[in-house]
Amino acid sequence: MAKQISELKLGILGGGQLGRMLIQEAINYNLTTLVLDPDHDAPCKHLANYFECGSITDFDTVYKFGKKADVITIEIEKVNIEALEQLEKEGKMVFPQARVIRLIQDKGIQKQFFKENDIPTAPFQLANTKDDLLNSSFPFPYMLKQRKDGYDGKGVMKINNVADLDNAFDSPCLIEELVDFEKEIAVIVSRNSNGDVKTFPMVEMEFNDEANLVEFLISPSTYPEHVQERAEVIAKKIAAALNITGLLAVEMFITRDGQILVNELAPRPHNSGHHTIEGNYVSQFDQHLRAVFNLPLGDTRAINNAVMLNVLGEKGHDGVAKYQGLEKIMAIDGVYVHLYGKKYTKPFRKMGHITIVDQNREAAIEKANFIKETLKVIS
Repeated sequence: MAKQISELKLGILGGGQLGRMLIQEAINYNLTTLVLDPDHDAPCKHLANYFECGSITDFDTVYKFGKKADVITIEIEKVNIEALEQLEKEGKMVFPQARVIRLIQDKGIQKQFFKENDIPTAPFQLANTKDDLLNSSFPFPYMLKQRKDGYDGKGVMKINNVADLDNAFDSPCLIEELVDFEKEIAVIVSRNSNGDVKTFPMVEMEFNDEANLVEFLISPSTYPEHVQERAEVIAKKIAAALNITGLLAVEMFITRDGQILVNELAPRPHNSGHHTIEGNYVSQFDQHLRAVFNLPLGDTRAINNAVMLNVLGEKGHDGVAKYQGLEKIMAIDGVYVHLYGKKYTKPFRKMGHITIVDQNREAAIEKANFIKETLKVIS
């Protein structure tokens, strides 16, 4: 790249917490940031050099916004692909590339990509309508996922029997075998345009069943080294097959019989990498910037044990957010608070995250459990 990074304008489609944390890192490089988001009060609004309130799914809005930037990236996959393809044709750098976003937007195409590239994943079948589900011979119970627009546990349901199909999605879906897994894990891989690739160490995730969101994330993993290496090899294989530029989060299952199966991909910074801000030598946000500007990739090693927990809106609370117990948790050593600048809370809305860094893994988990019980987002 002829120009220095500080002379370039980075356009970000989406102005949520991922964009906010990306901008916080971009400030260190004197980068000019432009953000497009449909929310007047998006978390990025007061951090970006230029903020535009508008639709990220409308062709004209995305196209006109993209013309203002040198490099365009995303913090959410639900964007107008046709506009990005047009911008690419006109010489704009779009990372991840439009074709990668198109593939990942559709869980059905994503699964077929796994199959074609010999990526281990759970058996699946595609269905277009509720009738297809009724006529399917796929064995119960199974997971049903909408092919498009599902995120944070939305667009996913468990189908136990024929009766459950009454409430099933009547839209293009993916039927997936219910995986008997021991642990959900993730590996974040980065790749620049030179083809340099680095993975962050594998992390383990604990889920909140009610919200179907990550509750705890623990880094680094205590699985045997050969298991962690296998997960990293899979992540690198996917990044190479996609020929992606940028960051790719690869969510996987470790089954009870020791297999690693890929669940889903996210071509951007991801919830499973928030701990890297304090827990690793380079953060996922810094690494994403390095990748999209084709700079040397940073040192991904863990500095210490880190536990990340999402700060979610409390059930029964809907309104202006108040943070109860914040001072109590800030009195604990190794606790780092990240609030996302969202004015209003609602049940299970992601309002922030907390990272706990400690030399002792069990102590970090203990602190995380205390914080979970102490910090409440109420209205």
